[in-house]
Amino acid sequence: MSRHERRAEQNGEGQPQPGAPALITGATSGLGRSLARHLAGRGWTVLVHGRDGDKCDAVVKELHEAGGTAYPYLADLSSLGEAAELGRRVAAEHPSLGLLVNNAGVGAGRDAHCREVSRDGYELRFAVNYLAPVLLTRALRAPLRAAASAQVLNIGSIGQSPVDPDDVQFTRGYDGMEAYTRSKFALAAFTFTIAEEYACDGIRVNCVHPANYMDTAMVTEAGVRPWSSVEDGTRAVLHAIDEGARGASGHYYNESRREKAHRLAYAVETQQRLASLTDQLIVPPRLGWAPNPGSQ
Repeated sequence: MSRHERRAEQNGEGQPQPGAPALITGATSGLGRSLARHLAGRGWTVLVHGRDGDKCDAVVKELHEAGGTAYPYLADLSSLGEAAELGRRVAAEHPSLGLLVNNAGVGAGRDAHCREVSRDGYELRFAVNYLAPVLLTRALRAPLRAAASAQVLNIGSIGQSPVDPDDVQFTRGYDGMEAYTRSKFALAAFTFTIAEEYACDGIRVNCVHPANYMDTAMVTEAGVRPWSSVEDGTRAVLHAIDEGARGASGHYYNESRREKAHRLAYAVETQQRLASLTDQLIVPPRLGWAPNPGSQ
């Protein structure tokens, strides 16, 4: 445990205020829905994000009936414009945000050789699994800062492949599984890139691989027989949140074990190159989103 983590634990930092808001993207099924139930049970106000309004409403109703507090937030994260609007709406309605879980994602797909694109024309997995979380995290920095000891938790993967800087959109030799692992590599690198920067605002940033091949729609769609359960993954995510509450930041967790991500995700040159490419793809005028000072 680092000196910062020991001090946070001794001071009782990192525990949410009663009813503190927690935004979970992709919260209408699988891991996200399970996590929503658990966080509501812990006293968080759960902001339920999804693409389908009826599904969002169903989760909110379920949490309310269990005695929790929840609100629906609709957005298609394959559109960076909608991701930006989601950030604006959450920041306006919850000026203090205790937790952001970037969980929504797209797997390898039914046909690994079929390259799909987002609504902005970007490779779909890179857009949803990486660009949208980056945009949302940046947009929500101010409310995260206001919460004091807030957390950003990125749902990553043990599968990580470095992004080809000369073919970020994966137009050559496409493979759905590699596209997925490239996006998760980028998300891990982003985690480590901003952890130190966000620490000055008291925001802890971590990344977790919840479990191997959970019984989710993403896994079954890829034709893979599940190896583990959503409940297994939920326990790992809750463990990472508890670690963050004790001050941990800038770490990668393989299930409930603190481990090392791909070595290149820590390389400053890789991080800087990826950040530059990302800034070129997330163009504020095009998205109708102008970051506030200090939101980067």
